[in-house]
Amino acid sequence: MSSPKISPRILVIEHEDQCPPALVGDWLAAAGCELDVVRPYAGDEVPALEGYDAFLVLGGPMGANDDDRHAWLPVVKERVRAAVASDLPTLGICLGHQLIAVALGGTVGPNPLGQQVGLLGVAWTDAAASDPLLGPVATPRRGVQWNDDVVTALPDGATLLAATGRGEVQAVRYAATVWGVQLHPEVDVSVLKPWADSDRGSHEARGIDQEALLRDIDAARAELDDAWRPLADGFARLAAAPR
Repeated sequence: MSSPKISPRILVIEHEDQCPPALVGDWLAAAGCELDVVRPYAGDEVPALEGYDAFLVLGGPMGANDDDRHAWLPVVKERVRAAVASDLPTLGICLGHQLIAVALGGTVGPNPLGQQVGLLGVAWTDAAASDPLLGPVATPRRGVQWNDDVVTALPDGATLLAATGRGEVQAVRYAATVWGVQLHPEVDVSVLKPWADSDRGSHEARGIDQEALLRDIDAARAELDDAWRPLADGFARLAAAPR
């Protein structure tokens, strides 16, 4: 019988310096993983997946269909399809989740209900309970939202694992070892502050009190850590498992 890998290597795609792996990166490192953080916006090439034990695609301000403006996005989508073909454990967060959807034939667009922002509840489907990655976290819990786009149609073969109470897609198993989450398990207030500054004008126009919103998220830190660290721990176990 094969033994679990020592220090499994995870390829991480960071799309912008203000969208780092943050807490998820810390949790994966604490679980024994080695993270290779690639920054194509700064000139890094997106490597092939050979030699990696898992693939993590982070969020970012661009859209999942902005291939003409961000030349690495088509390459990331190619890597997603390669991950599906090779059963490589893969997780997409926010934009990463949307890129997986588009890469596999789904659609992404502006949320017709408007921007999701702040702490929102996650409603799990029956399929989530037995999911090998998200099953352990599939109980009522809140997550941090900060997005304008959502997955509007799932690709063939995908399984919806969670949605908001309004029906917006929140978690999906796209293939046997490929998942996406719309919410942001990786962020704390220090990550969110630049995002809030960028959205300040639109939030003021909508009557959103950013200071109160950030205070609420900060006050929920222990709750959020307890809720979402198991997702990182589960992903680390998948990366370490023999293949």
